[in-house]
Amino acid sequence: MDPSPQRPLELILARNLLSSLSTPAFLASAQNDIVFFNEAAGALLGRRFEESGPMSAEDWLNDHGPLDESDEPIPIERQPLALALRANRAAHARHRIRSTGGAVREVEVSGMPIIGAGGFQGAMIFFWPAGEPAP
Repeated sequence: MDPSPQRPLELILARNLLSSLSTPAFLASAQNDIVFFNEAAGALLGRRFEESGPMSAEDWLNDHGPLDESDEPIPIERQPLALALRANRAAHARHRIRSTGGAVREVEVSGMPIIGAGGFQGAMIFFWPAGEPAP
């Protein structure tokens, strides 16, 4: 993945929003690549965005998931959240993710599509460890 392509204004503004939140969140491009995740997400994943930089959808999937019951990555074309976002609909799901250290956690995931003048630009995805209260 090219780390420095021109990003749509909507993704730049969404990144600014996510960087100011303490809710774990990441930003996906229209191509499903992870173009940013905030500090709170980095704490759950075991690495900061500054350490990994943007990641292709395939690299994110292999490193973090979402995972099925056997802890195998769920392909993007089978992920209900990804399908809903690409159809310009908000969605919610419960998934398992893997941290850089290998720990697997169940998380609640909510996604909102980012739709600009040119149509679908990407998505903001928020996640929280399942069953844990907000700080």
